[in-house]
Amino acid sequence: MPERASDRLVRMLGMIAYLERHDPVRVEDVAAQFGVTPAQVMADIDTLWVTGTPGYLPDDLIDFDATSYEQGVVRLTEGRGLTRPLRLGPREGVALVAALRALTALRPALDPERAAVLDSALAKLTTATGDAAAGVDVRLDVEGRPDVVAALGAALATRRRLRLRYTDASDTTTERDVDPIRLLTQDDHSYLLAWSLPADAERRFRTDRITAATVLDTPADDHDVTPDADHFHPDPHADLVTLHLAGPARWVAESVPVETVRDHTDGTFEIDVRVVQPAWLRHLLLQVADDVLAVDPPDVGADVAHHARAALDAYAPLLAPTPTRTAG
Repeated sequence: MPERASDRLVRMLGMIAYLERHDPVRVEDVAAQFGVTPAQVMADIDTLWVTGTPGYLPDDLIDFDATSYEQGVVRLTEGRGLTRPLRLGPREGVALVAALRALTALRPALDPERAAVLDSALAKLTTATGDAAAGVDVRLDVEGRPDVVAALGAALATRRRLRLRYTDASDTTTERDVDPIRLLTQDDHSYLLAWSLPADAERRFRTDRITAATVLDTPADDHDVTPDADHFHPDPHADLVTLHLAGPARWVAESVPVETVRDHTDGTFEIDVRVVQPAWLRHLLLQVADDVLAVDPPDVGADVAHHARAALDAYAPLLAPTPTRTAG
């Protein structure tokens, strides 16, 4: 899935600080440190090389040693002050305190190490912010029925197995036993990361789609999950669909799990997506209908058009003009 621009920005800023402390570093070592490919590191360096402070003259830009770069080694020669320690003002401090206090709603789902980090960061920021943070009271609501959310928290806190009744995007309801791992938030939704016993694999369950959750007496087993389990990855065996979209739909490439993005010189672009639930794709295409230029395979586009026409037909009686009565 192509990464979001915000994620890349965070990595590149971190890369500057890392290179300041470890200069010089082989490209392969930088890639291992940030969990990307050497080719991505080179692309990031090329972008940083033309980045800097206002003015954007040669002396305003981040700079690297060109000779080292050609030898596969990254050596930062000018960081433009991006490695200076960040100093927070009262407004930024209060915003961070509010965010951390909101995260305490997920504390029962955290492992001891992460919970300790959260507590430590919150305590230090609260002390540093002083009276400005005294009136901050923020709570993060986990989506879902209150009884379901309570059951998830209890199972995570006591390391117990759960029995879930779950309705997916295609309105199919299933029941399964899972070993809960942790709660996640992504794209304005909350998810339970768990090990599904029927599938014998890790799965993510959107909490607002869990219609029932029962804490069982059976202790949850420990499971090794993939390092990027917190991020959604489409089923590699699902149907591949190519969408050709106009520029205003660019947000799709950054907010939807896509496999590849191909930009065209006219400002349009193509994305390849894996589709497990046709209902999800229909919803997406109807959202960007004005910017859809082509869909491959064509029968997928025809299916979406069919459902759109059916929806319009359902509204037809409401839109029909009311016949007028004539006096007899």
